[in-house]
Amino acid sequence: MNWSFQLYSARNFLPWDKVLKMLGETGYRQVEGFGGVYDDPRSFRAELDRNGLSMPTAHFSIEALEGDFDGVRRVADALGVGLLVCPYLEPDARPADGAGWRGFGERLAKAGEAAQKAGYGFAWHNHDFEFKPLPDGSMPLEHILSAAPDIGWEIDVAWLVRGGADPLSWIDRHGRRIAAVHVKDIARPGEGADEDGWSDVGHGILDWARLLKLLRAKTPARHFILEQDNPNDVERFARRSIAAVKAC
Repeated sequence: MNWSFQLYSARNFLPWDKVLKMLGETGYRQVEGFGGVYDDPRSFRAELDRNGLSMPTAHFSIEALEGDFDGVRRVADALGVGLLVCPYLEPDARPADGAGWRGFGERLAKAGEAAQKAGYGFAWHNHDFEFKPLPDGSMPLEHILSAAPDIGWEIDVAWLVRGGADPLSWIDRHGRRIAAVHVKDIARPGEGADEDGWSDVGHGILDWARLLKLLRAKTPARHFILEQDNPNDVERFARRSIAAVKAC
């Protein structure tokens, strides 16, 4: 399996040429892009090539997908991206009820149609807010998935757990929708205070050996992307995390 690395994890450890060199030397062969690396995609692609890396998946905002899809295509094509992932919705834009979340799901469905017509895969990436019960007891993610039945889901298991949900149940019910996986870990009690409560993969509270076995069995996911939202040492995170998942 080719393990990927979400470049957002390294945003505080630039320059990018040094980061990509470290990732290639650490054993990664894929990375996932985010908005911070799209300024000069051709040059960035050359740096990826130089270090034996590819970028099969990348994050693009809902604003870019709806307002500048041609720009998204130019970036994606320059970088070799095949799966476009919409990653976030700002707090002030989040609906307060099921109807609002279904409306957002319909927006994602339209973005997914455009992506699929252009030859890309498309998925939504969760955080924790999609698992906070609405006044009627339903979950935002259920509304998103039901209103956009043809899009995929890039599951972030650690955010799901932080949202108070059971990953096993969600994987069991929606595994066929899971196109990619964010492999991330939550720090043990008393640890990770300076890393927003996150941990190197395999060194926190999540049973990744069990989760990876389940995800491989229950989903068609081909991309497993290691991420830590705020590491204090990106090289340590990259090295320890890939070693842990390779041992699973």
